[in-house]
Amino acid sequence: MEKLNTNNQNADINLVIEQVQAGDKQAYTHIIRRYQQQIFLYCYYLLKNQEEAEDAAQEIFIKGLEHIRQFVPTVSFSAWLYKIAQNHCTDLLKRNARTFKSFIQYKLNLKQQPIHEYTNLIHELLDQLTLKDRQILLLRSLEDYNYEEIATIMGLKSSTIRKRYERLRKKLINYNEKGGKQIEHSFKPGR
Repeated sequence: MEKLNTNNQNADINLVIEQVQAGDKQAYTHIIRRYQQQIFLYCYYLLKNQEEAEDAAQEIFIKGLEHIRQFVPTVSFSAWLYKIAQNHCTDLLKRNARTFKSFIQYKLNLKQQPIHEYTNLIHELLDQLTLKDRQILLLRSLEDYNYEEIATIMGLKSSTIRKRYERLRKKLINYNEKGGKQIEHSFKPGR
């Protein structure tokens, strides 16, 4: 049933994309509503600032609208949109010479933002990672993208993503064991 819903959602999004590509810019509001929270969260985790993430998400949707005629459904629309988000956030980080330092919780709920007991450990873990490793972790663990989709988003080979994720997972589990807390559920093997 869940697979059927996913297929229906993809078909619906593809229909909306066709409408937007044909000139119906109002239809783009459906795309924004569908992906707004996901793109904001991705930006928030990378930029570590709510206002910057809100601005970035808005700019990403503008870029998406400007370039929607270039979208070809050989990849999922969400992967295409995340590629825009990844490039935009990377540019912002380079421009501001900032580093990614926080990953507040497994899933951020915009209405309530409780601090989990894992926050400090997660900060420590993520401080040790490169930007690319953080992006892989976010896309794999939070957004549940497969290796091929992450490879498309990041412009790398899926085998490279798979190897980096497995090394990253082992590194984090090793660090976790030394830190004494259990957050292993966030880094499930073989997903």
